[in-house]
Amino acid sequence: MVEISNGIAKREMKSKMNQLFEDEKNGHLHVLYKYNGLENYIIQVLSYVQDGIAAGDYVILIENSRLYPIIRKELSTRLTKDQMEFIHYVNSLEFYWSSGSYHPPSIADYFSKTIQPYVENKISFRAWAHVEWATMEEPLHLIKDLEVIVDEAVNLLSFPLICAYEGNKMPDYLKTSLMETHPYVLLEDDFIVSEEYQPSNVVK
Repeated sequence: MVEISNGIAKREMKSKMNQLFEDEKNGHLHVLYKYNGLENYIIQVLSYVQDGIAAGDYVILIENSRLYPIIRKELSTRLTKDQMEFIHYVNSLEFYWSSGSYHPPSIADYFSKTIQPYVENKISFRAWAHVEWATMEEPLHLIKDLEVIVDEAVNLLSFPLICAYEGNKMPDYLKTSLMETHPYVLLEDDFIVSEEYQPSNVVK
């Protein structure tokens, strides 16, 4: 279980992020989450989904098939059956490797098709993407290529998106790339603006 001493900081950070989402409803809400440990990760994803549904958003959850049943089971104890219908699960393996390899244009196309019904019907939504980069054999620069594309989409369509990466073993090059492509960063006990962020037209 989470220590109570951490609870106050987490609540403050959560309200900080929720306030930003409220203030920047039509803004650029592309958030990097570098998590450490699965317990912290699950706490954050549960909070994000619950807050989204409470705000009237559908939640697109791009998650692996190992963690999703755990997350869904916990959510089912916190949400009503009707609220659970607001969750749109996307298998992360199919999402990132739909073309047989980690190919940014194919992933971006899959993402566009996933969010298209919400955009066309003017339905409020938010998204959470679990990126398991450690399983990739492809060069890590491809992740930056994808994040640049996604950053443009988030900016254009104005919806919240959190991209979650395991932080412990992340190489410095990837950390730098991710800080450059996300205007906000969610930490375990804080929510900050990325000083390294470069708008996509500059990143190119």
